[in-house]
Amino acid sequence: METTYVTEHTVTIAAPADAVYGLIADVGAWPLHFGPTIHAERAEGDDTEELIRIWATANGEVRSWTSARSLRREERRVAFRQRDPRPPAASMGGEWVIRPLPGGRTEVVLKHDFAAVGDDPEKVEWIRRAVDRNSDKELAGLKESAERSLAFGELMLSFDDTVLIDGPAKDAYDYIYRCQDWPDRLPHVARVELTEQVPGLQVMEMDTRSPDGSTHTTSSVRVCTPCSRIVYKQVVVPAIMTAHTGCWSFRESGEGVEVTSSHTVVIRPEAVKELLGPDATLAEARTRVRQALSANSTTTLRHAKSFVESRTGAGARGE
Repeated sequence: METTYVTEHTVTIAAPADAVYGLIADVGAWPLHFGPTIHAERAEGDDTEELIRIWATANGEVRSWTSARSLRREERRVAFRQRDPRPPAASMGGEWVIRPLPGGRTEVVLKHDFAAVGDDPEKVEWIRRAVDRNSDKELAGLKESAERSLAFGELMLSFDDTVLIDGPAKDAYDYIYRCQDWPDRLPHVARVELTEQVPGLQVMEMDTRSPDGSTHTTSSVRVCTPCSRIVYKQVVVPAIMTAHTGCWSFRESGEGVEVTSSHTVVIRPEAVKELLGPDATLAEARTRVRQALSANSTTTLRHAKSFVESRTGAGARGE
């Protein structure tokens, strides 16, 4: 039987305990708060017992797993345990403990217990490094988000762009999925480098052209579900943002397939005046970020529509 190792990581946050608990409980929003988390969702359950799926980075690798969570709001505790942990872990679990402190502050303790396959010392060290690195990043992200919670609604921006394509969902999905072809297909994409070691799990680095001719580089991890959706998180974001997540979704109807590009962005407030000028406001930053992202999304959607409909003959019919 493998040895069980235990770790604890702690942070003090200048925010109320209930607000901090809410951020930990809302797993769907984790990619906005926690750097290592690419995508997270509730697979089943409710606000007391749930099964969640997570895609996250660990020691530079993108990994996914399913965990069972027990949420105890009154006690401000959230316990978790991975189902069928992936090697090198033989087991992995832990608990979030949220403790109110005087002055409206909160102490958060993130506990882990784990075992390595075969008690291999190298595997133990790999897991320990991943746990230490991710725990530190998650607690730092939790602290930043919680301490900005009053302004978070103003800093966060969500919006959609949708186009109806007269063609099958598979063709529309393939156009978005095959991002390695975008430099030849999209005028605003200068370069794409794609790695896909696990089918449907893509790491993409992209150079995007701005209207002024300059380019900026972003890096994203994409989780692809064939013909249904592609969710992603930019792990290298423009300086105006602290987080950017998105989703390409595909919904078939009697008229074709509706393709929607969704974005959620968190503005970096200290960068607004630095990047946009001393008189710039947060409202102006929100508008400019939306315009830039929406312009790229609608360009991609328009070209996807043209490409798919040229294959189905819809364009030739004038539809």
